[in-house]
Amino acid sequence: MNPILVLSVFVGYVILLLFIAHRTSKQTVGISESEQFFLAGRSAPWYVVAFGMLGASLSGVTFISVPGWVGTQGFTYMQMVLGYLAGYAFIMAVLLPLYYRLGLTSIYGYFKSRYGPRAYRTGASFFILSRIIGASFRLFLVALVVQMFVLTPLGWDFHWSLPVVGDIPVGLALAVATIIGVIYAYTRKGGIGTIIWTDTLQTAAMLIAVVLAVVVLARELNWDLGHLPGHIRDTPWSNWWVLDDWKAPNHALKHFLAGAFVAIAMTGMDQDMMQKNLACKNVKEARWNMGSFSLVLVGVNVLFLSLGVLLYAYAEQTGLQVERADGLFPTIALNASLGLGVGIAFLIGLLASAFSSADSALTALTTSVCVDLIQTESMESSRGNAIRKKVHGLVAVVLFGVIMGFSSVEDTSVVSAIFTAANYTYGPLLGLFAFGLMSNRTPKDNWIPVIALLSPFICFALESWLKSHFGFSFGFALLPVNGLFTCIGLWIISLEIKPRL
Repeated sequence: MNPILVLSVFVGYVILLLFIAHRTSKQTVGISESEQFFLAGRSAPWYVVAFGMLGASLSGVTFISVPGWVGTQGFTYMQMVLGYLAGYAFIMAVLLPLYYRLGLTSIYGYFKSRYGPRAYRTGASFFILSRIIGASFRLFLVALVVQMFVLTPLGWDFHWSLPVVGDIPVGLALAVATIIGVIYAYTRKGGIGTIIWTDTLQTAAMLIAVVLAVVVLARELNWDLGHLPGHIRDTPWSNWWVLDDWKAPNHALKHFLAGAFVAIAMTGMDQDMMQKNLACKNVKEARWNMGSFSLVLVGVNVLFLSLGVLLYAYAEQTGLQVERADGLFPTIALNASLGLGVGIAFLIGLLASAFSSADSALTALTTSVCVDLIQTESMESSRGNAIRKKVHGLVAVVLFGVIMGFSSVEDTSVVSAIFTAANYTYGPLLGLFAFGLMSNRTPKDNWIPVIALLSPFICFALESWLKSHFGFSFGFALLPVNGLFTCIGLWIISLEIKPRL
């Protein structure tokens, strides 16, 4: 596809986003600027939040990596997706009522009332680390595609050699800086109040792109849409379950349990996702939001995996070779003879996936740093607003730096990398919440940061030992194991040790 056309699509989409942001960032009467930024005045319609959450949950990882994952994993990703439903049910039944009852702006305020200030800052710090890694992985993936199909054809495929830092890919840096700069511009004032509406546009853009790609690819393959499930079942990529090898990291039971705990940790215990839920008027509407979102998400993931089968079948039929699984969808959509409409739809969907995951991450990180670490809510309004704006800019710069750090990483699937990172960074959060909800014990607050840091190291050592000696891997189910070690550590430091007489 002509890079000038690609660039034009990008500019047009950005203008539309900025227009929506301008229309939705007007401050509501009677609501402070910070409250509008953090929680949209707790007046967001639940159905709008639910639809927008699909885009934030899917992101560029689902849009690009999940179809590419089909080549080696088939439909086994659905083992995790079905586990999500169990996790979302727990969020609806336990976590949402807790957050609303406590009237939280940041969900990690629970740790302060349950454990103490050190646990509070520890939990917030782990979220900040987790979200920076996750958001950076996602944006890095999308920036690679922009570099490949826009900047490289325009002659921006060169590096600058800097002392200490090393070689910097200029094209990639430009793509990342542009995307983050645009997100900063439209979230700076309205925050979550703006994101709720921009994510609605971005979810629609992603789904339209995928549906159009499925229809066109089915036509190219002469597959009748009415019999598409049967066609998919006859391919070598249709396996849903791994039940025979219990040592495999993608065994069905491990994947299901991992899915449940990933949903609880990466949605229910994640400020990014919960901030949208807390913007609803009350807990009843927040539950409606979460319930409808979780059911639709299952169907959407089936759609993405079906797209993956169609992409691999088309590549096999045409003899197309793709080095990276993550490059399958963009290569076919932008270079293959599927028509200009598919290419433009893909580009818009790609941009939507980048913005929808990164804008909410930027806002949630700003919220957590301000509310949890700096505690701007206790400050005078004008001072708190000034600090929030500075933090918002600083977080954008940090995201840029981390993404550029990933420029030397070679990984066949970013989705795998994100879940691997989540095993270690979300585990302590899972353990802190679980222990607080299931036990009446009070751990010593001073020792909680130590336990939260030790648990991921113990998990890494255990996983490495089991792999080398028995060929066994927890896979993505390492997350609940990490949470369990955190719980054990919290139990130990809550014991009353009586001195000897």
